[in-house]
Amino acid sequence: MTGTVYVRGARLPQPDGTLSEPLDLHVVRGRVATITRAGTRDDDGPGPRTLDADGRVALPGFVDAHTHAEAAVFEPDVQLAMLRQGITTVVTGQDGVSFAPSDPATYAWASTYFAAIDGDHPVFAGGSVGDLLTTYHRTVPVNVAYLAPHGTIRYRVLGAAQRPASDDEIAAMVRLLEQALDDGACGLSTGLEYVPAAYADERELIALAQVVAARGLPHVSHMRGYEDKGVAGLDELLRIARASGAATHVSHLHGPARDLLDHIGAARAAGHDLTYDSYPYLRGCSILSMVSLPTWLPVADAAATVAALRDPALAGRLNEHFAGLTDLWPRITFASVPGMEWAEGRTLPDVAARLGRSAPDTVVEILTTTELRASCVFAQPPTNSPESVRTLAGYEGHLAGSDAIYWGGRPHPRGWGAFARFLDEHVRRGSWSWWDAAEHLSARAARRFGLAGRGRLAPGAVADLVLVDPGRVQDEATYELPRTPAIGVDDVLVAGVPVLAGGSLTGATPGHGLRPAAGE
Repeated sequence: MTGTVYVRGARLPQPDGTLSEPLDLHVVRGRVATITRAGTRDDDGPGPRTLDADGRVALPGFVDAHTHAEAAVFEPDVQLAMLRQGITTVVTGQDGVSFAPSDPATYAWASTYFAAIDGDHPVFAGGSVGDLLTTYHRTVPVNVAYLAPHGTIRYRVLGAAQRPASDDEIAAMVRLLEQALDDGACGLSTGLEYVPAAYADERELIALAQVVAARGLPHVSHMRGYEDKGVAGLDELLRIARASGAATHVSHLHGPARDLLDHIGAARAAGHDLTYDSYPYLRGCSILSMVSLPTWLPVADAAATVAALRDPALAGRLNEHFAGLTDLWPRITFASVPGMEWAEGRTLPDVAARLGRSAPDTVVEILTTTELRASCVFAQPPTNSPESVRTLAGYEGHLAGSDAIYWGGRPHPRGWGAFARFLDEHVRRGSWSWWDAAEHLSARAARRFGLAGRGRLAPGAVADLVLVDPGRVQDEATYELPRTPAIGVDDVLVAGVPVLAGGSLTGATPGHGLRPAAGE
């Protein structure tokens, strides 16, 4: 699986923004051995495989800095979706909730709470981060890195408790996090709008951030708020960073770009190691319970929440909450509704009309029927404008992250098109050079998460390599047909092994569960 490959006639991005003359890349045992001018090397050798680039642009394999693929990566259609965009590594364990480290009760909670986001892992049923990473060793065509999820760790210590942690409980969480990092986690993720992390105070978060700071790894956070709450959310993360010394990475940043970037720029100028990822769409996607329910409900416990939603004594309090969401209801389209698949792809007002119910009553019915396993796509408020999305993607602290959720009959198209859309909108339209594209889509994420040997194409680098046709690359996925693969990337190597050839999966599975600085 790690023999010799000659990639002939590729053009590589240069720091000055130009493309090189055609070059040949000689790949041996999974790494780039030499790069020479096209046609100047004798190709005779022990059975080399030749891949003709024909002038296409060679880029380091893209690193999706935020994705919910820890289970979906085993699905061939998802593998094709990733590789047709050039994605060769995904960073999982996002938003503070995922499968490990877990005992049986914690695994059951995490896999139920985030069922519509993370899906069901086909072989992992709980255990350590190391156990989870092992499930990806030569079983999938792409690499999988994993963040230690704070919510999962917190649940293992406190259960669904709706309160700050005690000193002893914080110490127990610190020990679990240290073990997760020893086992190969590439940082800490927090989901501060999700439970149980919503109940964590800064004392708890600082103690955990100090652990990753000591390892030179980042604190990655879904903040407590976005859009008009984005600056306040950033302020909280910066307080944690100042107190802990941790590098900070903001997940799926969106909102008024000028205000956010002024704040981020000032923090970086003051010495804070602060980055963020974004995706090039105006709609988001999440579980319906997070979007629609109040935080006073025990949403980390599906059975308890379903019982509360059916409790007549809580109807008045729920209706008061729902009355403040009238502007949200028209912006919701259902993505995954197990048992009510006919609703997928329909708006909430449409589904409500078909059921003869109000929008709030429809939400309650769907949540109780699916036991909170429903997800939705939703339009962001006007503060998330096309100009804001483009501006955020142009900043030096920006990484690309799809925030892909792959489940349901009508998922968000970002899992099939985000990276191709970045190339189309920013390279083909002139705001990025190809060198910039390699930085935004690969190199910065490799540096941020300690993925040694990746994010560049040079002698000694891991041969995760993507060939891009500059004239063809674009996303094809839409909200109506989200599972449509991108075009313009037809050949991809992972560790020197062809995993996409002529636009089709080869069946090779050289992927690994990556550990920081491992440089597999």
